[in-house]
Amino acid sequence: MIVCVLGGGGFVGTELVTRLVRAGHWVRVPTRNLNHSEQLRVLATAELVAANVHEPRILSQLFADCDAVVNLVGILNPRGSATFETVHHQLAAKVIQAARAAGVRRLLHMSALGADEHGPSEYLRSKGRAESQLRLVPHPEASHPEVSIFRPSVIFGPSDSLTNRFARLLRLSGGFLPLARPQARFAPISVFDVAEAFTRVLQAPGPQQGTYELCGPEVLTLERIVRLTAQVAGLPCHIMPLSDALARVQGAVMGLLPGTPFSLDNFRSLTRDSVCREDGCRALGIAPQPLLAHLPNYLRAPPPQGFA
Repeated sequence: MIVCVLGGGGFVGTELVTRLVRAGHWVRVPTRNLNHSEQLRVLATAELVAANVHEPRILSQLFADCDAVVNLVGILNPRGSATFETVHHQLAAKVIQAARAAGVRRLLHMSALGADEHGPSEYLRSKGRAESQLRLVPHPEASHPEVSIFRPSVIFGPSDSLTNRFARLLRLSGGFLPLARPQARFAPISVFDVAEAFTRVLQAPGPQQGTYELCGPEVLTLERIVRLTAQVAGLPCHIMPLSDALARVQGAVMGLLPGTPFSLDNFRSLTRDSVCREDGCRALGIAPQPLLAHLPNYLRAPPPQGFA
């Protein structure tokens, strides 16, 4: 197949593009900055294209000869013109329109567990609006790709923004961490299992239209995730649980810092547990692995000085 992967140079995208190339597919990866996808240049059938995917005309050109399109583009916090509305909702609308016009057979879309037009955070609401856009029924005479929506819980892996971020914060703070919503529940799923889910749907011979909730085998609190991260990385860990009032203040203040380590919108997302009601992994024949199956591979504590 010829597959266009939007966001192919990102965390999930790099793993997915690698798998698709190894499976024998031609993968087109548009990016505004080719340097951001440098790691994909070694893949024989990965085609890197300098392009702005928010331009409808460009999308039409990118999708012209594609069998499938994957949209992995997403943000955790707004930055400049990249708002939740433009990146999540508006881009999804442009993608489905261009896919219809190009006669693309399959469209796979990355959403999030808890996506809801009436959700507690703008992140979840914009993800919900995007899903609604993809489910709109087109004119009877218009071609319509088979749409598959993926709703993962938090995703972990070697270059994630979850466990790596907590490890970095613990190092900077000497192990002291004021934590908002420490009892918020998640079912962390590995980037490898998420990429496998996309790959199986892409390569399935029959219809795969629908929504897949993707969760790991364990339900863990946010506090437990932090403590496991510290344990594996060999870091001290002293968690200071914050009341919701203090957590809102933390989000407002940290949302102003470079890199936005935490925001008020992030806090609002934490008020909704990220656990599955349906087992999308099982439906796809995937047995997801727990956090500790991979965490030691990239966060293992360094050996003591003087030891190899």
